[in-house]
Amino acid sequence: MIDEGESVNQLDGAQLMMNLRESDVSVLYERALPAKRTGSLYGAFPYPTKISPEAIALYIAAHTKPGDTVFDGFSGSGTTGLAALLCESPSDELRSEAERLGLKVQWGARNAVLYEIGTLGAFVGRTLTNPPDVKAFREAADRILHEAKSDLSWMYEAVDPDGNIGAIRHAIWSDIFRCPSCLREVSLWDSCVSLAPARIASKFKCPECSHEASFGEVERLTETVADDVTGAETVRRARKIVRVYGITGKVRWSRSPTKDDLSLLDKIACEPVPDCVPNVAIPWGDLYRRGYHQGITHLHHFYTRRNLIVFAKLWELAGAYEGRLRDALRFWLLSYNASHATVMTRVVAKSDQKDLVVTSAQPGVLYVSGLPVEKSLFAGLQRKLKTIADAFSAIQGRAGKVEVCQHSSCDVNLADGSIDYVFTDPPFGGNIPYAEINFINEAWLRSFTDRSDEIIVSSSQKKTVFAYQKLLTEALSEVRRILKPGGKATLVFHSASAEIWNALQSAYTDAGLNVECAGVLDKTQGSFKQVTTSGAVRGDPVLLLGKDPEKERVSPGCAWDIAEQLSQESLLLDPSEQTPQRLYSRFVNYFLANHQQVPLNADVFYRWHYAKLASKGTGCERD
Repeated sequence: MIDEGESVNQLDGAQLMMNLRESDVSVLYERALPAKRTGSLYGAFPYPTKISPEAIALYIAAHTKPGDTVFDGFSGSGTTGLAALLCESPSDELRSEAERLGLKVQWGARNAVLYEIGTLGAFVGRTLTNPPDVKAFREAADRILHEAKSDLSWMYEAVDPDGNIGAIRHAIWSDIFRCPSCLREVSLWDSCVSLAPARIASKFKCPECSHEASFGEVERLTETVADDVTGAETVRRARKIVRVYGITGKVRWSRSPTKDDLSLLDKIACEPVPDCVPNVAIPWGDLYRRGYHQGITHLHHFYTRRNLIVFAKLWELAGAYEGRLRDALRFWLLSYNASHATVMTRVVAKSDQKDLVVTSAQPGVLYVSGLPVEKSLFAGLQRKLKTIADAFSAIQGRAGKVEVCQHSSCDVNLADGSIDYVFTDPPFGGNIPYAEINFINEAWLRSFTDRSDEIIVSSSQKKTVFAYQKLLTEALSEVRRILKPGGKATLVFHSASAEIWNALQSAYTDAGLNVECAGVLDKTQGSFKQVTTSGAVRGDPVLLLGKDPEKERVSPGCAWDIAEQLSQESLLLDPSEQTPQRLYSRFVNYFLANHQQVPLNADVFYRWHYAKLASKGTGCERD
């Protein structure tokens, strides 16, 4: 940590930029590079913290030439492999961005080797970078949907307000409470939801006796039910259906549930669960919460019975195919599964909206709200089909080769000096427990991530920051070993904790790598934890690492004066850099580039920044 009383070395921003421009690639690190979260390749499969392949392609194209091989030891869902393939015949937008930045790029096919310890990530990356024939995929998917609908479309039937037969688009369920005053059973919906305009109140209010209380003071009811998957009784949170949204022809409608809806649910309750449903207990870890995970002990508890039966039917039909086509069909089903088919799907109230807005599961967590949503799988998967077909079409037939290995990055089976360039996005300490999050989809694949080499800070796995640093050092040592002489590694990282940043610094330093320059990757939309975590950082710092000997360490001086000078410099460079989150990313980069430990957590930096704004530059509080 830096003592505020140390002497200050003034930053020479112009000289820093001049040094960076000695390399053609420096422009990638001078300003925040946008990484959009749109397009079929990005939207084909939801995966936490992934980066758009178009943004990665710029780094690959700038740091390599056609025929070179790129390595990613933490490949997640395979976006580095997609990026390498995009370099063969880039889109007009990608070409224009390279020209705008002044990059001297040779477009052409690159190859990639991807290591990913996670079962789901490796499956997604392998399927997306080596897709099947798109026409055969579309025909098979259409056949599966048609056959499943023939057997089970009745499960989503509903009568509209005019008495016509329509189909359910989605339904909202609600937890049940007992009013502390009148002792009546009250749904969460009735106690806090209002429409036109849509609003979800933060307090319980009994619709019968008007008693008000915090939800922590109100008893949440449970029920004991027979579980025909496990063969045992299960105690779970009591819920009931409270709102039905449907479509008849092209007319959309919504209403309260009717006796017909309840009769349909009774009929579904009598339907057997298909044999292909995995009877597997959830190995809960860091994401378990005693309250909203009550009764969720096995995979199938994440589903309503209706959606469990329908998804299992679709999965069974996909299993009748073989090879890459079967994998592509399962990819399609899993792309919708955890995010939209489970009770983690939710509603939110947005300003100026008459009704609640349905959204997907929150990425990076396994949160189940008190108002879970049950979506029609047939409608959702039909919509998702086009996105995935477009993604497969964008990759099919490219000359580059992508090899995906489900293996620990701490033990890479590649020869010394065999890789031209590395682009990687390591796990951010304890930010996201990937193996735990991916369990729902991995259970359907019947193969689970080996967590022993998962590089993470985790109390449930008893992995401390030191253990995380040790594993990360092993992985980055492999990066240095396989890089050719003069080869570079671009590393994207995200943390609000100075301790995690310093663990990263120790890891790459001990591995024999050093920072040559640093920048920011500007993700246009953060993950759930990036958005909600106290002190979250918007925009991920990007480090260019080399194998050259470390430069002489220079004491950067007082942390607060450095923060002030970086603020002034960024204002001249780009006014959009004046957000506290972006400034903290620059603050981290400065210390890492000067081979110094990061002295402040993000929340401390933010308090300083807001106090500085409040004081209008006439003296600021320094925490």
